This record gives sequence, C-alpha cells and structure tokens, in this order.
Amino acid sequence: MKKVYCVGHAIVLTILIMASTSTSMAAQNQFWVFIGTDTHPPSKSKGIYLFRLDAGTGKVTDMGLAAELGDPGWQKISADGKFLYTVGNDDGHRISIAAAYRIDARTGALTFLNKQPTHGNDSPHLDVDPDRTCAVVANYGSGDMSVMPINPDGTLEAPTAVIEHSGSGVNPDRQKHPFPHSCNFDPTGKWVLTPDLGVDKVYVYRFDAATRSLSSAEPAWAEVKPGSGPRHLSFSPDGKFAYLINEMGGTVVVFAWDPAHGRLQPLQTVSTLRLDYSGQNTSAEVRVLPNGRFLYASNRGPDELAIFAINPTNGWLKSIGYQSTQGKGPRDFAIDPTGTFLLAANQYSDSVVMFRIDSQTGLLTPTGTVLSAPTPICVKFLPVGN
Repeated sequence: MKKVYCVGHAIVLTILIMASTSTSMAAQNQFWVFIGTDTHPPSKSKGIYLFRLDAGTGKVTDMGLAAELGDPGWQKISADGKFLYTVGNDDGHRISIAAAYRIDARTGALTFLNKQPTHGNDSPHLDVDPDRTCAVVANYGSGDMSVMPINPDGTLEAPTAVIEHSGSGVNPDRQKHPFPHSCNFDPTGKWVLTPDLGVDKVYVYRFDAATRSLSSAEPAWAEVKPGSGPRHLSFSPDGKFAYLINEMGGTVVVFAWDPAHGRLQPLQTVSTLRLDYSGQNTSAEVRVLPNGRFLYASNRGPDELAIFAINPTNGWLKSIGYQSTQGKGPRDFAIDPTGTFLLAANQYSDSVVMFRIDSQTGLLTPTGTVLSAPTPICVKFLPVGN
C-alpha cells in the first residue's frame, strides 16, 4: 500500500494549532478590571467602571461605565466568574442595598439582575460563598450583618437573617457601638469571619450551606488590642494564616487559622507605619501576593503601601519597605491573578495607580500608568473569556 503524506494540510494544521495556543496564552493574560466608586457629591462618579488589562504587556484600556448605581463601594465576583455582587445605596443614598449583575466574560458587560435592601445601614462590604449559594453583608452603621440567599439564576433574595453585634470599645468617638466592617468567607467556604471595628473583635460564624444560615463558632470571636479597630482581612494562599488589618491601630495581626474548628490563634502584631511617622492615619486594606511570599497593607495618612515578607513556615511578617501610592486616600488596592501588577485606588485623587511587582523581592515599581476613575474605592479582576 502506498503511503500518501499530505504535507500542505499538516502545515496548515500546525499553524492552526500554534495560533490556537498563542490565542489561549494571550487570553490567560487578559483581565477585566471592575472599579467600584463613591458617588456621593461632590463626586462625579456614576457607578462601576470597567477597564481591560493585558498583564503580559501592561497595557490598560478604558472601557467606560459598566453599571450605574449609587455608591457601589465594594464588589465580589462569584467563584465561577459569572456574576458580580455589590453593595450600594438607593433612594438618594438613604437605603443600603445589595445588587446582582450577570457578567459577559467576553465583553466585560454587566447585566443588572436585581437588588435587595440589606435591612442594615451603611453597608460597606459583602462576600459570597464559593458555591454561590449565599451572600453575607457587613452593615457598618447599624452594627449588624445580613444573610442573603442567592438563587440558581444569580439573583439575590431578601435577607433571611440579620445578626446583631453588641458592645463598644475604648475610643468614645469611633467605638460607641459595633461597627462590622467586612464579612469574609474562609477558603473552605465553611466559615465567615467578620472584623468589627467598634468592639475590637473578629467574629467567627459557621456557615451551613444547606440552610444558608450562620451560627456562632466556639469561641465566638478573637479579640485584638483595645482601640485597634479591626477592618479587613486576607488569607494566605494555603489557607493556614489569616492577616487582619486594624484601621485605627495601624497594625496587621497574624493569626493561625484552624478551618476544622473555626479558630483564630494570634501569632504576631506588626505596625504598618514607618517608625518616624507621627501624623494621622487610618489603615485600610491588606493583600497577599498569589505566590504567598509577600503581603501589602495600605495607609491613608502617609498614603503609602507597607510591604512585608512572609515567613512560609510560621506566617510571620518582616517589614521590607514602603511605596507611595502617588495619590490620596488608598482605600483599596488589588493584585492581578498573575501576581504581576498591583493597582492602588486613591479615593481622594480620582486615580488608580499601577505598579509592577517584583515577585522575588516583593518591591513595587510605578509603571507610569494611571487609570482615571472618580473616587475609586474597590478594584476587582476577572479573566477575559474566550
């Protein structure tokens, strides 16, 4: 039997495979960037803004307004990348709400699904469990947190529970009553950790996915130094450690996290400020680099990021430097999933400044790219879909 070699077809097939591989690799470095904002006057913001980042080249493209909403200050993208959830305000900023949007991963477009009152006041933060069955919302002003089931189509249900905190802190101006500042599912999705600025505690709740309800862990909370003002937290990539930033104390507390029992064990407390800094400050956000080697914390006062190296064995932090955010009021910052770039949202200078991350040293270098967004206060990434 004579063998026939179809060389031309083989060349075409090879080219198609190479092109497909190249396209796939390119897509892996492409991300949508959603920026939540404060729309209170005199801000000129209208809602959530969209950008496109090429993490391979560092190019950023402004895609304009993605969704119009009052004060969409904090967003959460579901683990499957299909939905975006945000807190906000309705009826002239008088009613705190949570809203749901469907995401078109190919275009970055947001389609509004529904909104529900949180039954709390001044809701600054929410999180969604990995299976997208429930949203939990921190209600800063009313001192409680809301539990909001999520339907299979992504829409939010009205709160099925509002969990009240109690007590006060040592600072009469800022800790007169509880002020839950964030709600955070742990990596397992079985626990919710809620830092409360008003009572200097991190509450721990067990999450029942079947009933979409919360119950207190034992012990029900971990305490921090009086007057610290717990705000936000992030977990290490392996889920063994939780890092809490304290807004009033200007510190980060390192906790060992036990997901089997829902327990936080304090290990270390470090300052986020330079030794010679003596001005006013409120710390805001804490993030861990995807490789788990470095941690960043933002300070609104000196308007800079504190940079720490992480001991991989015990989770302890070592200060290695500081970086100006080149703007005012870095309320939030985020690291792209590849660990290449950090975007710092400067709320009071209408700018999101881009830095390149040295994955070996953890240090930051300004790229010269500045995203223009009015009063930015939240940054979220999502891979561009094919």
